[in-house]
Amino acid sequence: MTAARTMIWQLIRGESLAVSLPGTYSGSIQRRGSGTMQKQGSWWRERSPHVAVALAYALVFLALREVSFSHWVLFAGLRFCVLLLAPYKYWPALFIGELGPAALTSFSCLDTYGLAWSMLAAFPPIILAAPVVRWGRERLVILPRTGSVSIRPLLLCTLFAAVLWSFFNLAVLSLARLPADAAPLVYPAILGRWFVGNFLGVLTVAPLVLSVRELVQRKPGRAAVRSFLQGGSLGACAMVLGSLVALVLVGRFASSESLRQSARMAMFLPVVWLAMKHGWHGAAIGGTLASIGVVATMPAIADPDTMQAQVFIAFAITTMLLLGERIASLDSIGRREKEELHSAMVLAQKNMFMGELHLRQTSEALEHVREAVQGTYGQLLARLQYLLPDQDDRDCRKKVAVTQQQLFRLADSLNPVVRRASGLAAALRQGAIARAMSESGVAYWCDIRERSLEDVSDALSISAYRLVCDVMFELCCERPVSAVSVALRAGVSRAGQRWVAIAVTASFGGKAVPLPRSELALWLPSSGLGIDAVMDRVSTFSGRVKFREGVERRRISMIIRDPQP
Repeated sequence: MTAARTMIWQLIRGESLAVSLPGTYSGSIQRRGSGTMQKQGSWWRERSPHVAVALAYALVFLALREVSFSHWVLFAGLRFCVLLLAPYKYWPALFIGELGPAALTSFSCLDTYGLAWSMLAAFPPIILAAPVVRWGRERLVILPRTGSVSIRPLLLCTLFAAVLWSFFNLAVLSLARLPADAAPLVYPAILGRWFVGNFLGVLTVAPLVLSVRELVQRKPGRAAVRSFLQGGSLGACAMVLGSLVALVLVGRFASSESLRQSARMAMFLPVVWLAMKHGWHGAAIGGTLASIGVVATMPAIADPDTMQAQVFIAFAITTMLLLGERIASLDSIGRREKEELHSAMVLAQKNMFMGELHLRQTSEALEHVREAVQGTYGQLLARLQYLLPDQDDRDCRKKVAVTQQQLFRLADSLNPVVRRASGLAAALRQGAIARAMSESGVAYWCDIRERSLEDVSDALSISAYRLVCDVMFELCCERPVSAVSVALRAGVSRAGQRWVAIAVTASFGGKAVPLPRSELALWLPSSGLGIDAVMDRVSTFSGRVKFREGVERRRISMIIRDPQP
């Protein structure tokens, strides 16, 4: 009796019987029970997402059906979107989710419209569009794995789905049992109204959903919101909303019917403007807002003027989506070309900087050679000073000094020694340029803000030095000069790019000194390739060159930018 009571109490509490049943029999019961519970748990885990999809779709479907009518069917857009975006394994759940509201409506009106109507009306129309959407997904590739949405296949599938749903609604209506005193139905007009409603309903919902999906895929999370806020899209949407609100107020409260209709027709203008500015994404946003705006001006359901405006808006959305796709494609090509150009410019700058590094290594090697030559000649002359006459000793020492000077100039022309030691400002004030102008008798001064040069990269610094040398070489060779000035500024742009601005001014009045090109080439470390080489170097660093001519003065201004922020 005690064992029986214990067993009953364990059953009531839901505990396992393995404690009260001895041996192998109790273990087998426990394993069977746990196996059954695991199977039930796994079955529920597999089916629960499908149940959730069906319930969510049914709730959203019922919500959109409350704000839809025959010539503005928003839930048609919901059908199309879920078929287009949902995996195939969830399609049966979507069919069941629409079967519930359809069956509820059909059986509630069974006594009014008859059994035949009720049976056909319970059929979910989403099943009719499933083959069309699958064909669009598999064959026409509406949503490619890489790239943007294909608008032409999207509109083609939208057209086929709208036609199928319209004829299905007409077939359901033809089976309805109408009262004897009911007015005869004009089936072509009803069919046209349903087609406009289904087609415009899909155009109102589907392009907007696909645009948001593509934006989120490109920049997920906060990056998408930040791009929307910073890219000018927020201001464009605010402008469009303001204009649409004004048109809605005119179309709703204007005293003249022609003015109200003109306001409805004018709602396509924001669609055109957004399509021109943002491609098919802008057309999708503008189309949704324009469709809602036209319906907001509707005085009554099935108003002929409103339906005319809806037909016009549907045509405008379709056209602007196609045009916007082309605009987006051209923008993508232009953006890709810009990125390729930027990559090529960065590569050219890197190659130029690598060349400067090789020149620097060669310059440092020449410095070591110069020091070795100086030491060797010094030891040699020290040993021979008692064997050579004084005149010969002085001549040898002069030749050694000249050789040292030539080696120094060669090393400095390859890579400025002063710049390596003291920076760009010291190289311009005390380097080869200053020595060349001093030896030629030309006045020379610099206007440099040294603090602004602290954050300038080495590549930008050496390029600025090369540009100053090339420009001064061309200005001094062009005409006899009396004075040359160099102004240099540096800073950081709002985008985080460092820049260096250079202005070289040559004065030709007063005591102008003619400088032969051959002699100047020995003094200045210039390429001597002309002003075209200057412009090419400036273009490599995303800069520009300006020329200012005067009677006795000529100025060449340049700005170069560092590609890395």
